[in-house]
Amino acid sequence: MSEPILSCRGLTKRFPGVVALDGVDFFARPGEVHALMGENGAGKSTLIKALTGVHPRDAGEAVLAGKSIHPRSPREAEAAGISTVYQEVNLIPDLSVAENICLGRQETTLGFIRWGAIRERASAALARLGVAVDVDKTLSDCSIAIQQLVAIARATDISARVLILDEPTSSLDDSEVEELFTVVRRLRDEGWAIIFVSHFLDQVYALADRITVLRNGKLVGEFLAAELPRLQLVAHMMGRSINEVEALQHREPPARPAGEPLVSVRGFGRRASVRPLDLEVRRGEVLGLAGLLGSGRTEVARLLFGLDRADSGEMHVEGKPAAMRSPQASLRARFALTPEDRKSQAILPNLTVRENLIIALQARRGIWRKIPRQEQDRLVSQFTRALGIKTSSPEQLIRNLSGGNQQKVILARWLATEPRLLLLDEPTRGIDVGAQADIERLLAKLRDEGLAIIFICADTAELARNSQRIAVMRDRAKVAELTGADLNEQAIMRAIAHGDASHPSS
Repeated sequence: MSEPILSCRGLTKRFPGVVALDGVDFFARPGEVHALMGENGAGKSTLIKALTGVHPRDAGEAVLAGKSIHPRSPREAEAAGISTVYQEVNLIPDLSVAENICLGRQETTLGFIRWGAIRERASAALARLGVAVDVDKTLSDCSIAIQQLVAIARATDISARVLILDEPTSSLDDSEVEELFTVVRRLRDEGWAIIFVSHFLDQVYALADRITVLRNGKLVGEFLAAELPRLQLVAHMMGRSINEVEALQHREPPARPAGEPLVSVRGFGRRASVRPLDLEVRRGEVLGLAGLLGSGRTEVARLLFGLDRADSGEMHVEGKPAAMRSPQASLRARFALTPEDRKSQAILPNLTVRENLIIALQARRGIWRKIPRQEQDRLVSQFTRALGIKTSSPEQLIRNLSGGNQQKVILARWLATEPRLLLLDEPTRGIDVGAQADIERLLAKLRDEGLAIIFICADTAELARNSQRIAVMRDRAKVAELTGADLNEQAIMRAIAHGDASHPSS
């Protein structure tokens, strides 16, 4: 075990009404990948921000390479030797790869930028990572994976010793994740201390040497990854026993309810988006939509909610013809949709929790029927308790909430409209196992109360666990429908790979 290059003791950070970090100890060692784990709101982001100067700490000390550090900004943290790569690539898309890597560090002669030197420096930074990219290419023309690697190249193009990766894989596919991990392992082998923040357990165990778990702003413990079973990790994160965690992961949904469909579509599709398909969902049923990225899952949800207009087929609601030609029509029909991209398509970051929660209900009522403030407060109080939303105040800006709590506010927004059909597109993506368990329990409760739910999820185990029936998409077409004994990961993956000729559109 090498000596820590970064030692933090008793880190404490308070916000009004909240102790976000409560005397946390944390150590990062050279030549190791150290995963920082915990539920949303556990203190991970606050710890990172305290280390990088975004938030001044209220108590505790941080020592880097034998020297006490007190960064007051990310630039000061970088100068001290701590570089950070964030989930959303924090670069300038309209500049070239070379300009982004060297931005703020341009070499000049007599006040003129030496463009040749910049290209050489950027090329060298990428070559150290084993990445081949045209440094003159505009960053926005690169894939998200390449943009992440450019961000890492920029972060390592200084004499830093610690690299923080904050949810770097949330928008990457499996091959891109492995490419990123190859780069991270190369840096680890060169002696960098790497702090890796992620919600993906498979990725943590594939990459991390050591794991620190936080819960409710406090340190639960530091563990060697090889000696910490996954169930034990989840139990530490959630504050539950292993038996409770096992019960959550192995519960089985009830049988499909009887009765006529609430919503059914026949030959429903849109050119270059979704091939014509048949689909139905009943009250009290969770219909899962499975498929790889780009298979057409999200496009189906957009058609059903009226964000895109179908150019073939027909829809029936409670047996009567219906046409959802716009989101406004869907709202009137009491349909609700939580979109895949929470940050850009769901939350209104500069509005409060209260304003975000009531906005869909206000939109359905119209601008002339304003929701009284007393009713707004009642709704916020009701759903904050019911969904376990952690916020210091209903007037807190939603952008300052953790991802899991933002997702719960979006769910509360639509539940406040008392929907009949709830379309959930990746509602548990990018949130921790505790918030995921909360949302899965909510799904079961809503299903038991008679709500019809269409649940889109890339995690086949999660999909099998929560669905009573699964429609499988591939190449923008429905290729199979699974029920009963086929509601398992293996059957879902076989259907994604090969389809099922006996159920091409049933």
